[in-house]
Amino acid sequence: MTRRQAKRRGVTDKPESPIFIRQPYESERENGFYGAFLHVSRLNPKVGPLKLSTVVQRMAVLSTAHKLKRLTNPCELPSVRTLLSRARRASVKRGERPTKKTAITRPELEAMLATCDYSLEGLRDRALLCFGFASGGRRRSEIAAADMRDLRKVGDGGYIYRLEYSKTQQAGAAVDSTPDKPILGRSAQALAAWLEGADIQDGAIFRRVWKGRVGPALLPGSVATIVKRRARLAGLEGDFGAHSLRSGFVTEAGKQGVPLPAVMAMTEHRSVASVIGYFQAGAAEDNPAARLLK
Repeated sequence: MTRRQAKRRGVTDKPESPIFIRQPYESERENGFYGAFLHVSRLNPKVGPLKLSTVVQRMAVLSTAHKLKRLTNPCELPSVRTLLSRARRASVKRGERPTKKTAITRPELEAMLATCDYSLEGLRDRALLCFGFASGGRRRSEIAAADMRDLRKVGDGGYIYRLEYSKTQQAGAAVDSTPDKPILGRSAQALAAWLEGADIQDGAIFRRVWKGRVGPALLPGSVATIVKRRARLAGLEGDFGAHSLRSGFVTEAGKQGVPLPAVMAMTEHRSVASVIGYFQAGAAEDNPAARLLK
């Protein structure tokens, strides 16, 4: 709940009372009324009850707020923790699954690249897709923030991009991180073609294009729009977004048998648990135990 929402509902800045989490009603009719109430109250942009992930995220924010103000933290009450645990089990039984963007593996990427012509927009989109995928599945914020001062040429037409800031290293590159991301082969050629065609010498690498003119840096949301548009032009089916490049990179690495440490060095994942799901999905078809009847 935001400060404005709290003020509208008469909640003080120092909530010291226990938190109550409403369990789902037994009937769909009651759940529908509650979902409509959340929507009308502007606590949920969509009609319907809040997702469990949304509740957990808001609980985490609320917990941090209590800790920073050195107040008794109701989020850590055993009753609240127990209820959240039961809610997780109940959501699984109801058939709820986490929503994930469709992974863009090599076949999908090749189809999307085929839609890019040699106009400025086509050069940019080709370079963006190749850069986002080949440099380790970069997040949309990282692609939008990519700057020429962090890019240097190496070897025979390749590049090294230094990732100084990311979601997992917000204080800059750490001792145990690998900020240098290689961009080689076709990806380097696509990037070089865009930089030359747009005459970019410094500043943002990926920029807006208006009627053949190059504008300011792309916004993170624009990166997602470009990925969705190219997937649609390629005739691909699925729920694609900017994160599709990241999940697709890990999935493709699993398919090709790339060691997990090498993958994590490129993606900058700090937790094995967050990357292993995509990695195992890519390697599932090559599991020898799946071919016992062949």
